[in-house]
Amino acid sequence: MASRYDRWRTAAEVRAHRKAQSKYQASEEQKEKRANRNHARREMEKKGKVHKGDGKDVEHVDGNALHNNPMNWRVGSRHHNRSYARTKDAHKKDPKS
Repeated sequence: MASRYDRWRTAAEVRAHRKAQSKYQASEEQKEKRANRNHARREMEKKGKVHKGDGKDVEHVDGNALHNNPMNWRVGSRHHNRSYARTKDAHKKDPKS
């Protein structure tokens, strides 16, 4: 059985992927989104809504991490927050519907 990491077969492909990920995560937009997600989590921890290791995520209701209004935050399971609604063909559903 093949491992889930077999999608990158050569060391060069692994390095290329790592380099692309580093560049993407270092972009100003991604830094701001990450900071907003961390801020939302910290604020919900202060309110006692989530705790370290509880398996919960603080979600942005509209899906936009740049919209960091506390009215746009909700506590949900990691499974729910880190997946997408799917069609019967397993494609992502339109997020606006």
